[in-house]
Amino acid sequence: MTTLQNKIDFALVLRVHNANPNGDPLNGNRPRTDYSGLGEITDVCIKRKIRDRLQEAGQNIFVQSDDRKIDGETSLRNRAESATNGIGKDRFKKGASKDETTKVACAKWFDVRAFGQVFAFGKDGDASGVSIPVRGPVTIQSAFSKEPVSITSTQITKSVSGEGDGSKRGSDTMGMKHRVDHGIYECYGSINPQLAERTGFSDDDAEIIKALLPKLFENDASSARPDGSMEVLKVIWWKHNCKPGQHSSAKVHRSLTINADGSIEIQNLAGLTPEIIEGF
Repeated sequence: MTTLQNKIDFALVLRVHNANPNGDPLNGNRPRTDYSGLGEITDVCIKRKIRDRLQEAGQNIFVQSDDRKIDGETSLRNRAESATNGIGKDRFKKGASKDETTKVACAKWFDVRAFGQVFAFGKDGDASGVSIPVRGPVTIQSAFSKEPVSITSTQITKSVSGEGDGSKRGSDTMGMKHRVDHGIYECYGSINPQLAERTGFSDDDAEIIKALLPKLFENDASSARPDGSMEVLKVIWWKHNCKPGQHSSAKVHRSLTINADGSIEIQNLAGLTPEIIEGF
């Protein structure tokens, strides 16, 4: 299978309504905001959701969520060293070259060949503990709201009884729940064919990501993000006609204007026509 032959840029238009899209654990799990009051969803959070959708689609994923773990491995290292199905776990151990390890990992796990990964081996591992970095072709920026967001905090009572016979509430039963009332967020990303050559990321892989982006928040419901509170309004997909691309990613991303109501305006770029995909 040939690797990606055309540079790709993409953008997401997201809507948040009465949900906490990405809580900050160092700030009482309040929705993340920057110093200007704009709401933020980190790139790590977005890639986590992409990994989950890929796993639901049947792809092998290296960095699995605890609640979606399917192989019973207790750590990333154990998962790497237990790689089987004809690949051979010994290649992740002492004596395997970096190129061999990279090739095996990229062939087995979709998220490794897409986003990259650092394999940090201990002293008994490969190259006497030297980490093996894999640079992935898919890069994603954090998402930011178009306008400052209003955050509502609600005091809640948790169903936890105190000491004794359980009839009295403990002192820790009161808590806070936070939500963004409403916000339109924008997110940009790119897929680099030169880096795709190193990991084996193919055109078919790009099509898989393209197909799941409109469904980014499906099966992602929680108490902080009830079903229907978050959605992808649009995916804008630019496929260049060559590996270097006709225009820089910065210029392509600047050609898109996302308004506060979620509508978009796109500036024409010579030889590059975007595909607009409606949300799921």
